[in-house]
Amino acid sequence: MVIQICVGSSCHLKSSPEIVELITKAIKEHNLEDKITLAGRFCTGKCNRLGVTVQVDDEVHIGITRENFKDFFESKVLSALENEGRGA
Repeated sequence: MVIQICVGSSCHLKSSPEIVELITKAIKEHNLEDKITLAGRFCTGKCNRLGVTVQVDDEVHIGITRENFKDFFESKVLSALENEGRGA
């Protein structure tokens, strides 16, 4: 799985460094270092008024914030990895 976090100027101002930190910590907490490649990328063209744009493989998610990060990580990252493990 590849997770790309927008680090363009708009997302940077909306706390992309904090989201990078949260994702890095979550990856380590769940021992997923060998299953996830984390990368920064410049503007995805999906700017939102609130939050950061994060791409998980081919799926783009907008509006990721500290407040909704846990739900995002569980529903879009952990569940995708579980489904991948089941061959879905």
